[in-house]
Formats: sequence, structure tokens, C-alpha cells
Amino acid sequence: MNLSVDFAGVTMKNPVTTASGTFGSGAEYSEFVDLNKLGAVTTKGVASVPWEGNPTPRICETYGGMLNAIGLQNPGIDVFVKRDIPFLKKYDTRIIVNVCGRTPEEYVEVVKGLENEPVDLLEINISCPNVEAGGIAFGQDPKLVEKITDQIKQNAKQPVIMKLSPNVTDITQMAKAAEAGGADAVSLINTLTGMKIDINRRTFALANKTGGMSGPAVKPVAVRMVYQTAHAVKIPVLGMGGICTAEDALEFLMAGATMVAVGTANFHNPTATADIVEGIKQFMEKNKVSDIRELIGCVA
Repeated sequence: MNLSVDFAGVTMKNPVTTASGTFGSGAEYSEFVDLNKLGAVTTKGVASVPWEGNPTPRICETYGGMLNAIGLQNPGIDVFVKRDIPFLKKYDTRIIVNVCGRTPEEYVEVVKGLENEPVDLLEINISCPNVEAGGIAFGQDPKLVEKITDQIKQNAKQPVIMKLSPNVTDITQMAKAAEAGGADAVSLINTLTGMKIDINRRTFALANKTGGMSGPAVKPVAVRMVYQTAHAVKIPVLGMGGICTAEDALEFLMAGATMVAVGTANFHNPTATADIVEGIKQFMEKNKVSDIRELIGCVA
């Protein structure tokens, strides 16, 4: 039985990775999950300098999911290179580094800082607010998407995955812009913008007022966007959004995703990623599927 996939020129032992920001850089979960069982580990966002993140409270539960306004808190690339990459290299899994920035120059600085590091792919978080464009996220303007993708590709040594925001009118327009800019792959969806009111305190549940909604409630939206994107571009798609079980993951694969990422599920089930890999194997055995590629994009 073959679970391996080729994703942007990189061979993965199976199509399951972690969603950025939900798994740290692997160390926090390594006592619960054998990282060797995962196709890849996708790290928390890495910036050129340490980011403090947003004020608290910055996380809350909602029906069928959660809201977060962490603000991409991270210790910066220097700490990441010194501490996290050596840890991950102890395991037989691919490394996908999520990159964040507030200006194109900040993204490029991180990408250049990783050019000689033993990481396999770069996932570029273009849901960051672009300070040069008045705070609009890079990923909400197709011209910006193409431009930032091109700038990153000119400086990247590893294949580049552009992580798309679902907070747009037409996700395929953004995917096509990333492809035009030279992206090797796209990942989607990032979180949907949401809000929760604390009626007892008569104020916002999050200090930031709004946050990114993730979890099972967003899955039907994510599956639809992955399906549309897989049919709109020729580059591979990494699908995510509310994946909790092998059944969820298989929906994304059948919709056209070559790989899937597990995010919010890690918070309530630390072994979710490994469970999903095992569940996909069991599904293939039960249905006499010898190669995972038979399932990818099988829904036309």
C-alpha cells in the first residue's frame, strides 16, 4: 500500500502534516505523537524578529470551533534556527516552515535566512496585515499576492507554498495570482474572520475584538474552496480547515488536495495527526485502494 505523495517536488511518506500555529514546532507534541509517523511537520509562524503577539484574552471557544487572535507571537528566526530545526531533524519527517511578515522585505529576510537550512518547504502566510498597504492582508488583493509571491520566489531556495486567506470573494482568483507569481503550491484555508461577545462582561471575548475562526464549523467552506482551487490551478493544494478525523482528511483529498493539515483538532486530541494517518490506512485497506493517488481528486 502506497501512502506517499509528491508535493511540489518533495516526496512525503504520507499526505498528513500539521497546521501552522497549532503544533508549535513539534517539541510540545512529541511526547504524544511519534513525529516519524507524519508526512511533515509545519511549524508555527517565523518572523525576521521576535513578535509579541496581541494582548490577552486572545483565544476563546465557539460552537464547533474556536477563535484566536494570537497575533503570530514567535521568537524570531534566530531562535528558530538554533533551537527548532535541530530538534525536528532528529525525526524522519519533512519540515515545512511557516513564514510571516508585515512588509515584503520582512518575508524576504526570513526566506533568505532559511536558504542554507535543512528545511524542505516554505509556507508563506499572506494573511498577515500589510503595513505598507494600510493594513489590508497581502492575501486579499490578487495583485499583491502575485507580487509578493514573485519576490519570495526570487529569493527562496526551497519550494514555496502560498497560504491563502478565505476572507475573499473568489478564492480561485487568489490561487491563480499565486500561481502566476511562481508559487510551487498553495495551502488553504487559513482562518475565517469572526467575533464573539461576552454577554456577562458586555464586551468582546477577545481583546482584539475579532479573531480567526477554525475548527469543524469551517470544514464545509474549506472543502468547497479546496475543490474550486484544485480545479483552477495546476500546482498542488495543501488542504486544511476543521479536519478532525480520517474521514475529514479523505474529503479534502477526494476534493483535490494532495496533502492535508490538521490544526485545531490537536488542541483537544493531541494524537489527532497520527490517528488520521492510521485511519487513512484502514480506509484504504477496507476499500482495497493500493495507492493514495487513486483517491486524490477522484471527485470530478
